Amino acid sequence: MALSIEQLTTFTTIAKAGSLGRAAALLNMTQPALSRAIKRLEQQLGAELFERHSKGMQLTDIGRAFLPHATSLHVEATQALEEIQALRGAAKGTVRVGAVASIASSILPPAIERTLTKWPGLHFEVFEGVWDLLAASLSKHEIDLALGADAPDTDEIVAIRDCCWEDTSHVIVSSGHPLRRRRKLTLADTLHEKWTIPPPGTGPHQHVERVFAEQGLGMPDVIVRTRSITVLKSLVVDSGFLSWMAEPMFEPERRAGLIAPLSIAGVDGRRRLVAFRRRRGLLAVPAVKLLDELRRLTSVGSRKR
Repeated sequence: MALSIEQLTTFTTIAKAGSLGRAAALLNMTQPALSRAIKRLEQQLGAELFERHSKGMQLTDIGRAFLPHATSLHVEATQALEEIQALRGAAKGTVRVGAVASIASSILPPAIERTLTKWPGLHFEVFEGVWDLLAASLSKHEIDLALGADAPDTDEIVAIRDCCWEDTSHVIVSSGHPLRRRRKLTLADTLHEKWTIPPPGTGPHQHVERVFAEQGLGMPDVIVRTRSITVLKSLVVDSGFLSWMAEPMFEPERRAGLIAPLSIAGVDGRRRLVAFRRRRGLLAVPAVKLLDELRRLTSVGSRKR
C-alpha cells in the first residue's frame, strides 16, 4: 500500500492539532478539503482513524497504533526529499540537534561553525535540556541527534560510540564559601551543606549519586532540585549552596571570580559523552555533516588528553 507524503502530513497534523479547524489552518486548507483527504486515507486503509466529535477529532485505537508509524514515515520521507534537494542545491537542509548544557556551551558551537564553513546553506535548530527530555525528543523525531552523557541503548535510540569525548564535573561553591578554606577536604564534609542539583532521572543527579556511592556515602542534603542552570548558579553564588556542574557550564563565572570548584580528595568527576541517534531509519545528510565535524573535534580532543 502506497502512502503519499501529503497523506502522512494530513494524518499527523490532525492527530497533533486535535481538530479539523486547527489542522486546516496549519495546512492552509479548507476544512471540507481536509475532511475529504482524511476520509480517502481511511478508505485506503480500510479502517477509521478518527472519532469525530463536536469539539474535535480523537484517534481511534487503530489511529493510535498507526500514529508512530506514520510519524516515522513522514519524517524520513521529508528528510529524504530535503537531502535530495540540498544535494542538488535546490534547498537548504536543517539540522535539529539537542544537547545537555555542558555540550551546548562547549563543543557544539565550534562543530556548527565548522559544518557551516563546508555547507553554508544549512540551518540549525538547537535544543538545550537535560537528558531525559532530549532522549524523548529524539524518540519522537523532534530532533535528529542528541548529545549527552553515555547511557545504555534502548529500543528507540542508540549511541554513536565512535563520536565520544570526556568532560569533568566538580562540586562548586561561591568564591567566598567557608569550605574553600578547609584543608584536606573530603566528600563527607559536604553532606550537611545545602545542595542544589537537577532532579532524579537526569544525568547530573545520577552522576552525583555515583560519586557519593563510590565514597561509600549516601546522597547529600538536596534542598532545591531544578533543571534551570540559571537557578543553580544563582543559588551557588548568592545563597551559599553547593552544586555539581561540568566545567564548561561555570567557566564564565569562574573567570569572573564568582564560582570555584572544590578540591576534594578521591573525587573523579570525569564522564563520557556520546552522540545518539534513533535506532531505526537513516540519519539525514545534514545531520551526518554535523556528526562528521563532531567526530573530528572529539578525536582532536582525545589526542590532547
